[in-house]
Amino acid sequence: MSGGAGGDRDGEGRDEVRGARRIPGPRPAADDFGDLGRVPPPEQPPVRPEPEPEAERVPPPAAPAPVLPHRVLQALLGAWALAACSAEETEAVEAHLTGCAPCVEEARRLRDAVGLLHTDRSLDLDPLLRARVLDSCLARRPAKIPVPDWAAPYDAETARLDALLRDIDAAEWHAPVRLKWFEDERQAGRRTTVAGVIGHLMSVDGLVGAALGLDDPLPEAPPTPTARTEAYWSSARRPPTRAVREPWREQSHTLIRTVSFARRGASELSVPYGAFALPLQDAMLDRAFECWVHARDIAEAVDYPYEPPSAGHLHRMIDLAVRMLPDALALRRRAGLAAPAGRLVPAGSPGRSLHLEIEGSGGGDWYIALDSPAARGSADHVVAQVALEGVEFCRLVAGHVPPVDAAAGQRGDREAISDVLFAAASLSRL
Repeated sequence: MSGGAGGDRDGEGRDEVRGARRIPGPRPAADDFGDLGRVPPPEQPPVRPEPEPEAERVPPPAAPAPVLPHRVLQALLGAWALAACSAEETEAVEAHLTGCAPCVEEARRLRDAVGLLHTDRSLDLDPLLRARVLDSCLARRPAKIPVPDWAAPYDAETARLDALLRDIDAAEWHAPVRLKWFEDERQAGRRTTVAGVIGHLMSVDGLVGAALGLDDPLPEAPPTPTARTEAYWSSARRPPTRAVREPWREQSHTLIRTVSFARRGASELSVPYGAFALPLQDAMLDRAFECWVHARDIAEAVDYPYEPPSAGHLHRMIDLAVRMLPDALALRRRAGLAAPAGRLVPAGSPGRSLHLEIEGSGGGDWYIALDSPAARGSADHVVAQVALEGVEFCRLVAGHVPPVDAAAGQRGDREAISDVLFAAASLSRL
């Protein structure tokens, strides 16, 4: 075979190939070959000579960047910032930017503006941004007529709710919202809409406005939160719409302005709620609490993120609820819904107490008198302890969490713990 060892020396290989049959005969056994070292090697493929390397090709020189007038290059800066120029235009603009200071400044400004158009960023503002801006402004120039410290939570919560309402569209004002509270030892509820919730807030805020001598939006309505809300809902000719936002917003601004200009001592002005009354400073805190609770209800209905109040404001809301608990506990005891009082003590003296430990934002420690509203809670007379997270405690007070599911940690007198948790839930209302 060609390429075999010794195949060309005597012509024997060529004759063998010439006389070979097209179909080979049976292969003999290995022993028939005798000396295996003399077996001709298999045919090797012919070796082709490698082509000589071609001359290295040199790419043609690049075309020079187009020379464009200054006014054309200046007009292209916007498209360049958006990466919408062709390759030639991009090269011409960038070459121009190496030597034109005014265009460099304009290009930088346009690039920064384009960065604000990115859709992968959250457009929701930091909930604390408003407070930081106001603090910065007031640090430079204090307000001539500042908002009273006790009215600041109401100011903050109405502003946050107004920002939420500004972001929702017309159809979402009719989104269903279920209001929940605790009544007759069980959770109660009422269905309304986003607009109906704002009407409810406006109706109850009217109690504070009436106490301050402002125009009452429902002058003929009974002086209780529930009755006023029912009167508002039933007097409407049709379901409330987004038009309710403007009167509610104006009412909240008027309340803030009025308490800011009020005489000294106005914080103790009594605001009647029907069966009970609150000092003005506590009534404003109560309205801030309800505004946050219902803003959260609205946010859930329209699938919108909503943060709790700031730690300082949340602490005040919790403190108001805790201060109301001894009276609520006594009221339930008179109705036969709580265990009888243990050992009565003189007014102002320490008595049996429950240690309420609130964890997280706005947290702290409170000691609740168990046997009489006139007694003083004391760490030395603790018979039970309850631990709750701050927002969870507020949801209990709002009637959004059943008392039996509320406490994260309990220790001590189980009867006292149950009475306090049910008293906290009884503070809720429509």
